[in-house]
Amino acid sequence: MNIKLNYKKVSGLIAIPSSKSHSQRVYAAALLHHGTTIITNDGQSEDELAALRIIQQLGATVQQLGNHKNIVSKGHISPSASIIHCGESGLSARLFTPIAALAAQPISITGQGSLLHRPMDFFCNNLQALSVQLSHFGGQIPFTIQGPLIPQNIKVDGAISSQYISGLLFALSAAAKHSIVLEVTNLSSKPYIDLTIQVLTHFGRRINNDNYQRFTIDPKNFTHSPTIITRIESDWSSAAFWIAAAAINGSARLTGLNKHSLQADKKLLAIVQQIGAHTQWQANDLLVSHQELQATDTDLSHSPDLFPVLAILAACAHGTSKLHGLHRLIHKETNRAQAISNLLGLLGVYYAIEGDTLIIHGRSSFNTISYACPPDHRMAMAAALATMRSPGGIAISGAQCVAKSYPNFWTDVATHLGAI
Repeated sequence: MNIKLNYKKVSGLIAIPSSKSHSQRVYAAALLHHGTTIITNDGQSEDELAALRIIQQLGATVQQLGNHKNIVSKGHISPSASIIHCGESGLSARLFTPIAALAAQPISITGQGSLLHRPMDFFCNNLQALSVQLSHFGGQIPFTIQGPLIPQNIKVDGAISSQYISGLLFALSAAAKHSIVLEVTNLSSKPYIDLTIQVLTHFGRRINNDNYQRFTIDPKNFTHSPTIITRIESDWSSAAFWIAAAAINGSARLTGLNKHSLQADKKLLAIVQQIGAHTQWQANDLLVSHQELQATDTDLSHSPDLFPVLAILAACAHGTSKLHGLHRLIHKETNRAQAISNLLGLLGVYYAIEGDTLIIHGRSSFNTISYACPPDHRMAMAAALATMRSPGGIAISGAQCVAKSYPNFWTDVATHLGAI
């Protein structure tokens, strides 16, 4: 998909799509819940659809009834397929692999695109320590697992991704017969663990978090309700584009966001306030509008998905910004550290990398460019944001990758971005 953008100002009321991070966790919890889960406000992103297919293959029944979904499950894994396909979703692969390992039969984990190149070494030693056999394993998918996973105390390294830890928390909470401890070192993206624990708690599986180092899973603390009702939050990662766009020029009213959300990318709200944008909550709507922007110095280690959009926003601010946490960008849909550098270079933005920090010098306008977008939805959104400071606009090829998280993105851009 090729698209040409020449938009300079944002306006209007924008409904933010659902959070795929939240919905995928809810789908996992619904699969492991004995009873019915009623879900509203989930979305149609590629990652969400992949997770829905997986839980059906693992034993859940999914019904769409008007504006809500019913997910019915017996609370244990009953695979109907020997292959689980995760699409391009890193979260689905890392979340559902330990859950699928609760079954006794062999199951192959596979996917497509960039997911085939993302590291999965975490599973090798850690699943084997829980009595899960791995075969055809080369550090990436595809590979085959065979359970059943036997819960016990285990110590793991959480440096590469918190998604693995979330998968273990779901699987261990489903299998534990007595109190066990998951000990974690070097945990990254702590807010995503908060979201996992919040979802598990909503489904009656309360887990004790001791400073993100020891997670105690004790069935004595669990409760059970036959029916769980839940609403998927709107997505702060998708909202980040509109928050940044309004900060650069114009104003936007964003509806559907939870001001008390535990989502990691809610951090952008505090950052744009620091940079100088005006923000205000009116009831449940977030209003964002442009004011003169100043450079920022911020650590994105626990919210790395903000890097692409914030890099463009920093390039629009006066002064020199420093974004810390580049090490978290290597194993995304693409090498985002390299992809962001390439985009900034094309735009004529002066930048430097010093250790784990991206240094960006703001400027008043960007080059007019044609951008061959890598298969990374966040980079397509970053390029779309850059058009607001590019006098001749930006042509983007490969723009269809936004469907991974935000299928209606280009429609919303055409509706709410316009010329001055």
